Amino acid sequence: MPVIQSLLDTDLYKFTMMQAVLHQYPGAHAEYRFKCRTPGIDLARWIDQIDGEIDRLCSLRFTDDELAYMRGLRFVKSDFADFLGLFHLDRKYVELRPSATVPGEIELDIRGPWLHTILFEVPLLAIVNEVWFRNTTAPDFDEGERRLRAKAALLREAPGFEQCRIADYGTRRRYSRQWHGHMLPLLREALGAQFVGTSNVHFARLYGMTPHGTMAHEWLQAFQALGPRLRDSQAAALESWAREYRGDLGIALSDVVGLDAFLRDFDMYFCKLFDGVRHDSGDPFAWGERILAHYRDNRVDPASKILVFSDGLDIAKVMRLYDHFRGRCQVAFGVGTHLTNDLGPTPLNIVIKMVRCNGQPVAKLSDSPGKSMCDDPGYLTYLRQVFGVPAEAAP
Repeated sequence: MPVIQSLLDTDLYKFTMMQAVLHQYPGAHAEYRFKCRTPGIDLARWIDQIDGEIDRLCSLRFTDDELAYMRGLRFVKSDFADFLGLFHLDRKYVELRPSATVPGEIELDIRGPWLHTILFEVPLLAIVNEVWFRNTTAPDFDEGERRLRAKAALLREAPGFEQCRIADYGTRRRYSRQWHGHMLPLLREALGAQFVGTSNVHFARLYGMTPHGTMAHEWLQAFQALGPRLRDSQAAALESWAREYRGDLGIALSDVVGLDAFLRDFDMYFCKLFDGVRHDSGDPFAWGERILAHYRDNRVDPASKILVFSDGLDIAKVMRLYDHFRGRCQVAFGVGTHLTNDLGPTPLNIVIKMVRCNGQPVAKLSDSPGKSMCDDPGYLTYLRQVFGVPAEAAP
């Protein structure tokens, strides 16, 4: 069976960003690059299978039922749904080859119009994951179910955590499509109202769940090349988002050039305009305290705002964070690999990141060491200088 069987089998924020690209930057050009951060993984051995899955992905089209579902989402505009009716992923924008320098590694690059390449990232990561695991491991769904129910019991049975809510954010690093589709109804059954939905649009539609997502790093990264000047790129990205959604989908992402630089740009206007902020790198407790203090400094009641945590969470960490911040603000959690790839084998740490937009380098300066990714060291140095971000310490 093909790994990807529907173009909706991706994260919601790819569609929300794609709609904004269609309306505001339809001529922008993007480049993305794949990286496996897990050492010693021989993906090149399975490159023919990965290549065949990419071909099958590029043969898919949105069905009438899928388009009707998209039209039913309150923030999807009719012209975007019409565009999806004509859309397909074009194989010519993807280059896959064995690494010329590192045995066993693969080089996977995506180059083309941003509007026509933005949907590649999540399904390509899901393909690499599933091809790897189906060739190197045997699935043990019984073990996966046992672990899943134990996690659900931990959250459900703890006194005082009845209002703690989690969503599934695990499409890109899931063990397989089959397991992802199997575990979501189990999780809903086990958690009830504590489970609020999934970032995966296909499964949200299939199971009547709420799809979750707003923006990803690439949205703010792209504005390093699209904005009026580099120093204003974050503010320009947030303004552009607000122009598209007029107050809907109001969760801002805080770690594209580090938290210090984000807070300098996230002034009183943005504090009041956006519903909340998402954490995706660095110490989440320290991050949350700084965000709450920033709201207070800008005369905004933190209790009216949402902190969304989504970086490498397990249920125990969710509970610690909830216990720390509850009553002081609204708290939400997106749990990924710990739900969709916890059957025994060690998950892969793989990413696809935007590295250029309109021919210019772009980068993410993460609050977590080792997460930054850029193909131009000179630009990375310049970006750090412009935003006042110190260089990462040598390992």
